[in-house]
Amino acid sequence: MISVCLASYNGEAYIRQQIDSILPQLTLEDELIISDDGSKDDTSHILASYSDNPIVKVYPGPGLGVVKNFESAIAHAKGDMIFLADQDDVWLPDKVEEMVRVFTESPDTLVVVSDLTIVDSQLETIEPSYFDYRQVKIGFFHNLLRNGYIGAGMAFRSNLKKKILPFPEKLPMHDMWIGLLARNKVVFVKKQLTLYRRHNENASEIQSTSSFYQKFIWRLDLIMSLIRNSLKHGL
Repeated sequence: MISVCLASYNGEAYIRQQIDSILPQLTLEDELIISDDGSKDDTSHILASYSDNPIVKVYPGPGLGVVKNFESAIAHAKGDMIFLADQDDVWLPDKVEEMVRVFTESPDTLVVVSDLTIVDSQLETIEPSYFDYRQVKIGFFHNLLRNGYIGAGMAFRSNLKKKILPFPEKLPMHDMWIGLLARNKVVFVKKQLTLYRRHNENASEIQSTSSFYQKFIWRLDLIMSLIRNSLKHGL
């Protein structure tokens, strides 16, 4: 069973296109979980239009921002493989099939991250490969310093949930936390399986504009959270 976890907030401009790119790749045994963080635009009406689809499940988010909204969606997931989805992207038709194949062929893999094509609001290509643009590499320490674990291209096994939830406070982004906790059991798929849309209302940045000091504090908090998590789970 597959769970797709989508965090929404004021996503009326693009969310229908994203949902319509996901649903054809799922079966009636799967689920699309949408945690809506109190949208003020027409998002709720768009989501209501899928009420007849039994695999679409909409929950109210906690109203605490994108990281906690993803935490809410993941907490509701019942699938063996959990995919993360941004509200404004478009999944290419073979995304689920390709990523499930990696999990099937590599039973020890906990996290799979696929490449993305960076596009503008009209889906015109800005950068053909996110991996190349961000110089994404494997390895725990490399990604601790320069995160390549992008949630828009990420899926993970459900047995990782007990380690990643709840997200620690002051976590800069959820995807980095998930990838780091998987340690060396991460596979990067060098195929673009998502159109990663960038526009003026994105909740996340490709290149962080935060100061060096802020990045240092985030990393320090993250390291302390990883240590506490390891002690809690005996690792």
